[in-house]
Amino acid sequence: MIEVLSILLVLTSALLIVMILLHKGRGGGLSDMFGGGVSSGLGGSSVAEKNLDRITIGIALIWFACIVALGLLMKSA
Repeated sequence: MIEVLSILLVLTSALLIVMILLHKGRGGGLSDMFGGGVSSGLGGSSVAEKNLDRITIGIALIWFACIVALGLLMKSA
């Protein structure tokens, strides 16, 4: 179980780094390459940016759960 959580932690860490780098910064970002540059007039941010936010939050929650689970497993072992 510890090995599975460790592998999942490494994968989610790498994905989280990539997702954060894709976000639009102050002067634009890598998300412009994937259609993030076209923003809607009402929302203030594009659909691609909103979806990127949701995916990043989901990966961050999985990453956090792995940290907590590994901590509990290491404490009991």
